[in-house]
Amino acid sequence: MQVNTELKKMVAFIKQEALEKAREISIKADEEFAIEKSKLVRTETLAIDTQYERKFKQAELSQQIARSNVTNKTRLKVLAARQQLLDDIFEKVRGRLADISKDEENYGEILKNLVLECVYALDERNVSIRVREKDLEVAKRAVEKAKGEYKGGLQVEIEEGNWLPAEEFVYPLIPITTFLCDLTMDTHGGIYMISGSGKISINNTLEERLKLLEIEALPAVRASVFGQNPNRKFYD
Repeated sequence: MQVNTELKKMVAFIKQEALEKAREISIKADEEFAIEKSKLVRTETLAIDTQYERKFKQAELSQQIARSNVTNKTRLKVLAARQQLLDDIFEKVRGRLADISKDEENYGEILKNLVLECVYALDERNVSIRVREKDLEVAKRAVEKAKGEYKGGLQVEIEEGNWLPAEEFVYPLIPITTFLCDLTMDTHGGIYMISGSGKISINNTLEERLKLLEIEALPAVRASVFGQNPNRKFYD
């Protein structure tokens, strides 16, 4: 009985130790499971967040690109419409060039100023000019006025027979060193001056003046029609 009692105590002790050991192992396993689970959850969460952020950036970039494309297309359409309007304005002005020579007195003053402008640009006193045949008489008077205003003596020859045509034509180019001109145009008046050496020429027809005006006055015309550009910082 004593042996049995001792055996029972030993069995009970061993069993208790085993239960406590099993409890410790279970607790440790649960802790390790929780730690591993936390790591996996954290890793997968970061992966999901990274993937979401990447997809969000891609979607945002695609949206920006689409918005930019729409904005650019709209801007190009607006610019094309504005350019068409400006072209129409200058085209209408070009269509009214023929009316300038109808006022003979005013047109004579214009021719005189065109002659003087060319003479001052060439810095020569012996030059020749070409005009339309119909402008011969008014050109002669304009030349005389120009001679009277030019100090130092001025010789201006009107090349009669070598007229500026009043219809579209291609004028043969003269060898020049400056003021290169391509007289392919509808001539409604003005002059074409050649230096005494024949090497320098100036196209000072009304059509050429309008071309220069289109370049120089375009910013002012654009501002007048469409208003000032709020994004423009420099005006020089």
